[in-house]
Amino acid sequence: MTQHLFSYGTLQQKDVQIATFGRELTGRPDALPGHTRTLVADPRDETPNANVEPSPNPADAVTGTVFEVTEPELAAADKYEEPANYHRISVTLQSGQQSWIYVHKGPR
Repeated sequence: MTQHLFSYGTLQQKDVQIATFGRELTGRPDALPGHTRTLVADPRDETPNANVEPSPNPADAVTGTVFEVTEPELAAADKYEEPANYHRISVTLQSGQQSWIYVHKGPR
């Protein structure tokens, strides 16, 4: 079964896709309404990572790319994101598409 995965960060990069999924993903632009882009420290080395948070301004939106992935590829994305303390949630994108997205869990 095909799943939708919205990326606003590193999963949009071809080299990350090939390393994580074994292929370059096909996607289309979309946005996550009512959210803003923030930075959080990677718990492994303190480098800044992109994150999204709800915004008090409903006009805010985070742009990115929505990809079609398989369930095994979604599991691979979970393994890629978990060490940086991200988890997957379901959201509705600006296009109306239901999609998975990764957000930071907060402090460990």
